[in-house]
This record gives sequence, structure tokens and C-alpha cells, in this order.
Amino acid sequence: MSDTSIKDFEAALAELDLLVKKLEDGDLSLEQSLALYERGVQLSRFCHTKLEEAERRVEILTERGELKPAPASLVGDDDPERR
Repeated sequence: MSDTSIKDFEAALAELDLLVKKLEDGDLSLEQSLALYERGVQLSRFCHTKLEEAERRVEILTERGELKPAPASLVGDDDPERR
């Protein structure tokens, strides 16, 4: 299920940043906060998917077509598949 209102990664990230600032201000009703939080989750999932796609493309384009794992410095400690 793709949200067609999200144009690209940069736009999603900018909107997500704006939503976080609005939520941090704390001047919203509970319903408004929940609606912004929902939108933020959609944007976050979109960005995560785009980043995963980019990572796969980079892996495919490594020298001689060999897939190489990401350097340890780029791998988060919260990803058990990469330990």
C-alpha cells in the first residue's frame, strides 16, 4: 500500500522534520497530535523503505558485481541480522 501523496525521500524527510517540530511544540489537541503521529509513521516507513532500496542498489553496484556487507561503522547495533 503506497501513499501517493509522498513525492520523494527528501520531501518525506522535510515533512517528517516539520511534524516533529509541531509535536514538540505541544500546542496541539490529542486528536491533532495523533493525526500527525500517524502521518509521521507513514513518512518514516516510506523513508526506511527508500533507504533499504538504495542500500540494495549500492551493494549490487560494488566492484566486480560482488555483494559486500556494509562496513561495521555504518551498521546499527540494533540490527541483529548484521551482527
